[in-house]
Amino acid sequence: MISRSNCTKAVRAGVAALAIAGFGLATAGGAAADPRTDLFAKFETAVKGKKIAWVPVWLGVLESEWTRVMKSNFEDHGIEFTVRDPNFKSDVQLQAVSTLINEKPDILIVQNPTTTLLARELKRAVDSGIKVIQVNMASNQLTDAYVGADVPRMGRALAQEALAACGGGKGSGKIAILQGEATAAYSLDMTKAATEVLGTDSSISIVSSQPVNWDANKASEITTNVLQQHPDLCAILSVWGPQTAGAAQAVKNAGKQGAIKIFVASDGQPADCDMVDQGLYTKILSYTANLQGEQIVTAALALLQDDRPAGSTQYAFYTTNYWVNGPQDRRFCFSVPKD
Repeated sequence: MISRSNCTKAVRAGVAALAIAGFGLATAGGAAADPRTDLFAKFETAVKGKKIAWVPVWLGVLESEWTRVMKSNFEDHGIEFTVRDPNFKSDVQLQAVSTLINEKPDILIVQNPTTTLLARELKRAVDSGIKVIQVNMASNQLTDAYVGADVPRMGRALAQEALAACGGGKGSGKIAILQGEATAAYSLDMTKAATEVLGTDSSISIVSSQPVNWDANKASEITTNVLQQHPDLCAILSVWGPQTAGAAQAVKNAGKQGAIKIFVASDGQPADCDMVDQGLYTKILSYTANLQGEQIVTAALALLQDDRPAGSTQYAFYTTNYWVNGPQDRRFCFSVPKD
């Protein structure tokens, strides 16, 4: 008769033998799949050798920062990256997008100068199987993904700052708004949101709300005229940093630096932070372009790994905004590499 102790020992020996046999079979037939290795293999299959094309409005400081971040990331993953710079010429940009669609990249990334210019071509891209990401300035034609600022939210935030400085009977209550391009979604949506908030205070008067076409000289001209008509202007709201430099200089020339508050939506380029440090801007609301560039990369990598056809998704990646009040907030402005 076998004792209980001997039986237990026999069972344990049998389990060990089975385990060893299983190991031997696994070794003979190849090692068991490692889930982490398998995950990377799937990622590499989805992205390596794919083609991404990028057409900004031009390669200014903001767009160059996006491009730098995209290029370093895409090349690291073995993705072929093509850039076309139309240098602020709408017809050239439209032609570049049209040509690239015919070349069939896996993903097309665009920055829309207006809500309508590229709309038809973006639809054609999606219909032909190309996934499309729109950056910061959206078209009326929605595509697979949008990456950029929550523009209405920025407009409301700027307006709240103006209300705090000029509303409720503080000062004259007179405010001027510097728009960008009149038909650009970024400018339209921000101006609309800011105007709605300012309209909640009866003591506020919007004495000027004009497009300056992203041009600092035009902003200077308009601001100079506004100050001649309204020397008691309380604040200026602007939808973009670089164009505001002209307005700030006009305010300084009029001897009103600091007296007139200047609140600016910014991509976080260094010059905007410099203007705050010098007291030429009261504060800026930065969406930090380098971090936004990383979000563009994330969106592209996600779309490459998504097996669904172009047009199946409408992802949105909204950028977090940060107030820059002085040197202590410099981290929310990116640095331009010297090379």
